[in-house]
Amino acid sequence: MIKSLYLRVVVTFLAIVVLSVLVAFPLAMYFFTNMISTQFQSEMLAVGRQIVTLSNEVQPKNLYSFVTGSNRLNENYLFTLFDAKGDSFGDIPTVNGKPRIQSSEVADVLKGHIYKSLDFAAPLRGINGIKVGVPLIVGDQSYALFIHTNITDAARRQLQTLIVSVLTIVLAVGSLLILIASRYLVNPLKKLTIATEKLARGNFNVNVNVNNKDELGMLAESFNHMAGELKQLEQMRQDFVSNVSHEIQSPLTSIRGFSKALRESDIADHDRIKYLEIIERESERLSRLSENLLKLASLESEHHPFHPSIYDLDEQLRRIVVFYEPQWSAKELDMDLALPRVKIFADADQLSQVWMNVIGNAIKFTPTGGHIYIKLVPLRDRVQIWIQDNGMGIPEEEQGRIFDRFYKVDQARQRDSGSGLGLAIVRKIIDMHDGTIEVQSEEGKGTLFLIVLPTTHSPTKKS
Repeated sequence: MIKSLYLRVVVTFLAIVVLSVLVAFPLAMYFFTNMISTQFQSEMLAVGRQIVTLSNEVQPKNLYSFVTGSNRLNENYLFTLFDAKGDSFGDIPTVNGKPRIQSSEVADVLKGHIYKSLDFAAPLRGINGIKVGVPLIVGDQSYALFIHTNITDAARRQLQTLIVSVLTIVLAVGSLLILIASRYLVNPLKKLTIATEKLARGNFNVNVNVNNKDELGMLAESFNHMAGELKQLEQMRQDFVSNVSHEIQSPLTSIRGFSKALRESDIADHDRIKYLEIIERESERLSRLSENLLKLASLESEHHPFHPSIYDLDEQLRRIVVFYEPQWSAKELDMDLALPRVKIFADADQLSQVWMNVIGNAIKFTPTGGHIYIKLVPLRDRVQIWIQDNGMGIPEEEQGRIFDRFYKVDQARQRDSGSGLGLAIVRKIIDMHDGTIEVQSEEGKGTLFLIVLPTTHSPTKKS
């Protein structure tokens, strides 16, 4: 079995060409013979009529000699003359041992009819089967003059050789063009194969340059898009590993350093308490990081518990605001709530995580004396949740990445800025509820998170 696509394409094309020639050759020869034979027959009929006209004008005493003389002037034709009784002057030509002229044909011509016969039983050989019979009257005697083609075997062989040579040249040129065309067709696939092997070895910097606008071009374009997506995923994986390592290493370093410091016997009590508080805080930070990682992994799995129920969304938001009262009261923030009663069918625990993260961020990054506005806007079958602050804001070029794992806005890169997983969890939960989340922010003026959730139908769990 041929394994090379290039050879398979070449062999297939050659087989098609050869089969086409084998089918087309007899048909072409048939129509070619038909055309040539028709032309021969018309010419023979014209020659016969000329002989009849000359015979009537000259009234030769020896008609057979006259016809024989005409025969020498037309080497491509043979003339056979029959008298009124149907007897021939001279020998009747034969084909494969059989006379080329039948007595019934002679009798028909002697009655004054013109006889035309064409035999296409065999290409090229059928030309010699053409004959024309014309009635001829000299004096008071009736005759039948038959005219035949006279293509010699040598001439027929030359014509056959010419046709075979032309077909051979056509096959040779066609085969060469097929080899070139096949290489042109298979070359993009070879490029894709090489690029796929590189991709399998972990090299994502591959690009297949194919200028075709056909299906191969679309395949190459899709491959390049896939390679780009895989490269981005690999970069995200590396960034994820790097960020997790950094987020874990930082508190571990603090815990290890201050633990060593606590071994010193001459450490003051207030320093000891301070070091213990740092160790406790960093331990809690590690615990939150581990919890968030497990939470995100669970949300992305197909087996995360999902228990929607009907409950009051406005009451849930009020409870979150009350939970954060120590934080926003300490910063003297103005909490403005516009929460009409809204019932929603959703997973209360998961949405509670959303409000904890979004409202917690708003409190964290709003300066002292700032303002936070939380509003519900009921729609026909959906509800809008507005959470807006007048804090530091998010740069426009970074707004598209705030939902990425471990991503932190530069201004928020501080020890209490969290792990960078909160908004990634938020977006995943919103997606699971068939909702949307948008961010509108202007640096130095604040940030608005606009969340839209369905209220009247069961959300769809998304893996």
